Amino acid sequence: MTDDPTQANPAATPGAEEPRVLGGRYEVGELVGRGGMADVHAGHDLRLGRAVAIKILRTDLARDSSFLARFRREAQAAAGLNHPSIVGVFDSGEELMREPGGAPLHVPYIVMEYVEGKTLRELLNEQRQLLPDEAARITAAVLSALEYAHERGLVHRDIKPANVMVTPSGGVKVMDFGIARALADTAATMTQTQAVMGTARYLSPEQAQGLDVDGRSDLYSVGCLLYELLAGRTPFQGDPVSLVYQHLGETPKAPSTHQSHLPQALDAITLHALEKNRDERYQSAADFRADLNAARADEPVSAGALASYNAVLGVAGAGAAAIARSRGTDERTQAVPRAGAGGAGPAAAGAAGAYAASGRRDPLPFDDDGPGYPQEEDSWERTDEMPVRERRHRGAALLLGALSLLAVAGVAWVLFQVLGPGGADEPVMVTVPNTVGMTEPQARTELTTLGFTVPEATERNSDQPLGQVIEQDPPAGELEEGGTVSLVVSAGPEAREIPDVAGMEEQAARDLLEREGFTNVRDDAEEVDDPDVERGHVVSTDPGAGEEVEPDREIVLSIASGEVDMPELVGQNQNAAVVLLNEAGLEWTITEERTAAADPGTVLTQSVEPGQRVAVGEEIALVVAAEPVVVETATETVTVQPPPAPAPSPTPPPSDPAPTTSEPTPTDEPTPTGTDPAEPSDRRGPPEDPPGNG
Repeated sequence: MTDDPTQANPAATPGAEEPRVLGGRYEVGELVGRGGMADVHAGHDLRLGRAVAIKILRTDLARDSSFLARFRREAQAAAGLNHPSIVGVFDSGEELMREPGGAPLHVPYIVMEYVEGKTLRELLNEQRQLLPDEAARITAAVLSALEYAHERGLVHRDIKPANVMVTPSGGVKVMDFGIARALADTAATMTQTQAVMGTARYLSPEQAQGLDVDGRSDLYSVGCLLYELLAGRTPFQGDPVSLVYQHLGETPKAPSTHQSHLPQALDAITLHALEKNRDERYQSAADFRADLNAARADEPVSAGALASYNAVLGVAGAGAAAIARSRGTDERTQAVPRAGAGGAGPAAAGAAGAYAASGRRDPLPFDDDGPGYPQEEDSWERTDEMPVRERRHRGAALLLGALSLLAVAGVAWVLFQVLGPGGADEPVMVTVPNTVGMTEPQARTELTTLGFTVPEATERNSDQPLGQVIEQDPPAGELEEGGTVSLVVSAGPEAREIPDVAGMEEQAARDLLEREGFTNVRDDAEEVDDPDVERGHVVSTDPGAGEEVEPDREIVLSIASGEVDMPELVGQNQNAAVVLLNEAGLEWTITEERTAAADPGTVLTQSVEPGQRVAVGEEIALVVAAEPVVVETATETVTVQPPPAPAPSPTPPPSDPAPTTSEPTPTDEPTPTGTDPAEPSDRRGPPEDPPGNG
């Protein structure tokens, strides 16, 4: 086995089949998932040496030009998404294959980020349901991804547990963005081409009716997902056809009917997301996520969520329970309406008919449990059978009627004894309006006009605007005239301290800020030059680390560019030039050139022109002036002294003959260098005797 991670691993045994490589770069590994449209393999990027996931269109669908075009559109749509909660798309391409008859076949593939972890489907199979806070956290992350996609005009249309990954560190990744988008364009219906598209347990009513879909359809699917995370089951159960009817015509029960420990706020949020009319449910992923964050912080949720909660539990709850008891059926089981009856209407019958007309009998198109295989649901509640009407006996009916009359008479007698003549007058009851969402003065005026007493409002931190009513007690219903209605108004979001993310990689910094609750980190970071910070890492934030700001305050990240402007060094002293290069994070080399045109140590040239952008750490070559070579010519000076004046001849004695005199010879010794030749030498010697004398 080779040690080079960028090379394909050869087979362990001679003669083994060579690994399949796509585009000369991506080695295809084992199959890790299978869907109705494509197979997903583990893969290896031979060029970058990293693990990837490779989605390959099934060969039987590659022959269909419409599926081929849709898969290509998926690659284009998904590649444009860059969000921490969305599985990234790295590359796409097509592989040329040969069919058994020799005909060419282009099979497209998409190379995606390989995410380690488990799908929500696997977690639910292990744990059945999640803790309420963890369910809300994961759902909020999914909504963050959807908010990003919806802003870019992309609707997922297949949100389900099998399409959401949870990493070992708790991160959330939404997969298959563009799958539903690739199956049909925005205006296509669920029943197009005589096949039901989507996952029935998470299907929005407008998809079931064949209407156009938008971002609010995804929010309905997220509501089904949140319901299952909280209650351990989806809001509706049954076969695909009956599920279509239920999504159209039945009101879901609150999740707390299956798990009693759930808070009321999560009930209200889930039921609001599951409103049949898309105009009455959450209008954006941001609104949905804001309510989830409020519920996690024990703050009031939106007025729309409370209205949905009151509509389901306050109106339908008691009546449905009474009807169920009178029929002798279990309250947990909901009857499936017949085609064309009740609230389902002809649209449901049309959608179900399209499914039946498609000729499909297996539940594969609606499977959400991983690689395309149906899961056992015997332990779940069944709603795919019509309740059987019991035969009623006339005698039993008469007996029940008599007992009912006796019960009514008994209740009337008790009421007469308590509230009969002489009893106190009944108080006047007045309907309490819902003032949540109003400003405090507006709410106070409306309540006092109806005769209610409104004490001084209390304040609480909230994501709602300052001074807006976020809670009232009692919330709605009737109250005796003159009763007290208490208000809670928003004091604005609670300030939070910005963490220090300097030196962190950009995406890691964004993830940390999101975990700390900051919801408005600007998408476009600002690039700054800082030689002390690695390229792509955070230099600073605005507002700065340690400052306390509102969670929705915009935060701008400053990211190191990894480059600097080349300084002007020519003409400067060598030491000053080196200091400037060190401050800019640049390396340097120095070459000396002897010249008399500049002072020694002066920079003569630089390898990069001033003002150019250079990468931090790049080596700059400098040429520095050195002392010139001085050539000196030595000159010898010889000084010739004039002859001395003749000395007077001495008078010889008479007896001695006159001596012969000779002129003294001038000295041959040169005068030392520097003696003026015009001056006579001070150095004198005695006269020499002429030859022959003595």
